[in-house]
Amino acid sequence: MKFSAAALSATLAALVGSTVAQLEIISPGGPNLWWVAGSDNVVSWTCRTSPFTNFTVLIANSDPKVLTAPQAFIAQQNNFDCSKLITKDQINQAPGTGYTIQLANIFNETDIFAESEPFEIKAIGSSYPASSATPTIGGSATASGSGSTATGTDAAAASSASATSGSNGASNLGTPSGLAALVIAALGLTFA
Repeated sequence: MKFSAAALSATLAALVGSTVAQLEIISPGGPNLWWVAGSDNVVSWTCRTSPFTNFTVLIANSDPKVLTAPQAFIAQQNNFDCSKLITKDQINQAPGTGYTIQLANIFNETDIFAESEPFEIKAIGSSYPASSATPTIGGSATASGSGSTATGTDAAAASSASATSGSNGASNLGTPSGLAALVIAALGLTFA
């Protein structure tokens, strides 16, 4: 079997493309990026590196006494939005720890694309995370200063992520698919 330079290049591109293209939840998550019960909150994700066009958004908790199974609160969310304002009417979870946000396959909610770091839902009237809280990819965040106080009618404007990103996702259209590159590589190896 003869390997061509093009086939080897396509294989390498497929491997690099599949490791770079990923979906991660930026917020909430970790000790410095929490939600406030009975208030509007924001979920944000890495839309520019995601290979998925849409997903279901769920909330889960590690304690089955709090939440017996993950609960979907957005049936189909477009990836290009990058973040979503979650109103107090969409989620009404009790204050507590061990919550996670999951982004899953819209046809099979057990096929989880991404899961946030565990986070806390604080009591009504608690402060939002400080505006200087810096979401980071990989699970931690830093915060300084004081947050704003939330009430049941406050919007999540003080949250660390904005509800809209200002991007329509068109920059994602040129991203090569790792799977397509792998198929091309396989064809190159077969016909070389």
